[in-house]
Amino acid sequence: MTFRKQLAAAQVIAVVRAAVIPDAAALCAALAEGGIHWVELTCTTPRVTEQLARAAAAGTGCRLGLGTVLTAEQARAGIEAGAEFLVTPGCRPPVAEVARAAGVPVVLGALTPTEVAHAVELGADAVKIFPARAFGPGYFRDLRGPYPEVPLVASGGVDAASAPDYLAQGALAVCAGGEVVPAAAVEAGDWAELTRRARAFTTAIGAGPA
Repeated sequence: MTFRKQLAAAQVIAVVRAAVIPDAAALCAALAEGGIHWVELTCTTPRVTEQLARAAAAGTGCRLGLGTVLTAEQARAGIEAGAEFLVTPGCRPPVAEVARAAGVPVVLGALTPTEVAHAVELGADAVKIFPARAFGPGYFRDLRGPYPEVPLVASGGVDAASAPDYLAQGALAVCAGGEVVPAAAVEAGDWAELTRRARAFTTAIGAGPA
């Protein structure tokens, strides 16, 4: 199955931003129990590649990615730690180059039609529209006109109430941030709460726990 088909089947990527992640493997297991099987740890978390490596070694059943990747060095470190995909907040040619060389899928960030075209030229496996809330779900319908074959991911300000509309208007998948993985719950290791939030989100978009 191609990356695009896998992402379309998943529908949701949980984006984790926290000052501390006490146990990334347990975090992933909690999200998976709630029906979210793609997890993006971000470079804004100190020593994130160590947690990524631990989670990858634990075999959580989740697809693990590294996000907020800005440099080639971060990309290489993430891949070495076991990242199965990379995500950037904007078009980052050095990151795309590292990903292509390693054969690892990359989701490049963009906002404007010109940036979407640039991300495609750089070899993006999907394009993350960020911040999605700047224009709303209807913007995805507009982008589908000139870019009908480009896999688009909605990120930034997407919640359970708006996620179904983003998907209906042309987003291949959505990123779930603070509503599903609030920093306080992550840092406290409140895995039951994360499971509850993940289940509520997947229920809202019509995708129950697998």
